[in-house]
Amino acid sequence: MKIKNIFLLIGSIFISQLAGIIGAFATVSSVSSWYITLNKPFFNPPSWVFGPVWTTLYTMMGIAFFLILLKKFEKKTKKKKKYKNLDYSIKLFLIHLVFNTAWSLVFFGAKSLGLALVIILVLWAMIVCLIKNFYKINKWAAYLLVPYLLWVSFATLLNLSIFILNI
Repeated sequence: MKIKNIFLLIGSIFISQLAGIIGAFATVSSVSSWYITLNKPFFNPPSWVFGPVWTTLYTMMGIAFFLILLKKFEKKTKKKKKYKNLDYSIKLFLIHLVFNTAWSLVFFGAKSLGLALVIILVLWAMIVCLIKNFYKINKWAAYLLVPYLLWVSFATLLNLSIFILNI
């Protein structure tokens, strides 16, 4: 792997992890205070599960983003023209990170379960679009997002359940 590609990989992972780091600021203060007072469904995982899962998922998201960026920066113009949705996919990925971060800020920071549910539903739809678009560019990039989609599906169910149990 070329040195510039290593920096691109590190940068891609960092951008993804940054979404988690920003969201963690809102989460940390609420997990030990407000969140423990909520009624939660029986399938709510212990708090210690979330950190390792999200760290892994953000890393996988970063690698997927890296694989897409490689196509953007490759020198062969014929291949670049082949991927008509490349720029759209890059923009969608970055916008989706904003929604990913917003969910934590709204759920844990603003303590708004209903608005967080709306945000996570939009996030879920964006991930589905990302997987479809990434698949056309690099199948491995799409496959790397599947565990993320599964986890956000679970998180959506959890958000909905917590919302209903705390109305």
